Amino acid sequence: MSGKDDYYNRSKQQGYRARSAYKLKQLDEETDLLDPGDTVVDLGAAPGGWLQVAAEAVGEGGTVVGVDLQRIEEFGDHDIETLRGDMTEERTRHYLREAVGEGGADVVASDMAPNMTGEYNLDHARSVHLARQAFDTAEELLASGGDFVVKVFQGEDLDPFRDDVAASFQYVRTVSPPASRDASSEVYLVAKGYTESPVAEGDRVEVTIEEEGDEGDGIAYVDGYTLFVDGDVGETLTVEVTDVKPRFGFAERVDGGGSDSPA
Repeated sequence: MSGKDDYYNRSKQQGYRARSAYKLKQLDEETDLLDPGDTVVDLGAAPGGWLQVAAEAVGEGGTVVGVDLQRIEEFGDHDIETLRGDMTEERTRHYLREAVGEGGADVVASDMAPNMTGEYNLDHARSVHLARQAFDTAEELLASGGDFVVKVFQGEDLDPFRDDVAASFQYVRTVSPPASRDASSEVYLVAKGYTESPVAEGDRVEVTIEEEGDEGDGIAYVDGYTLFVDGDVGETLTVEVTDVKPRFGFAERVDGGGSDSPA
């Protein structure tokens, strides 16, 4: 098809600025990324195909912000805010934070790819570097429970990067949308449920049970983060964190740790 595949032709017919718009559509269909009213940030957004898809999904009650080193032409049919700048610079991040607002972003997305050299290992390493920059930005912008999607080329550095992302989310999936070209080594990591917990699974901490939960279990707090623990109100004990979710976690008492408070 003279190098112009079906997704390219479809994008022209349906008014999307890039064939990559269908990748985000497919990622959304498979992983439920975008909801009405969401705040979405697209990193490396030019020419704007992902911004168009995001704006359609979040509707009038949502917010869509795109940033890129290149100028992004304005959208006449969608309310989309665009910033021109380097997302690794504090000045750009400041404007991003202002655009997102105090509530934080529900989704941070990145379809960035490096300038290709043709040397596979180098291109892979550069893609992981870009993905890590996007991850750093996502951690700064995401609200608790938010989602992150990022493109990265397959290679030896992919698994360590995925592990780092997984440590901050409830779970991570690796997805290859049908719109990716057959010859491409790209995959997308879709991380769901950003966790702002001050503790991680396996951590041992001393807590005091301050309240009783609806199910009769104890509630303790670590830097404002809720932990459900089997114990009585007023009891101080050492616990091991067993499960971490965006807004609360679970922990089990460690034998021999802590002490009962005075009656």
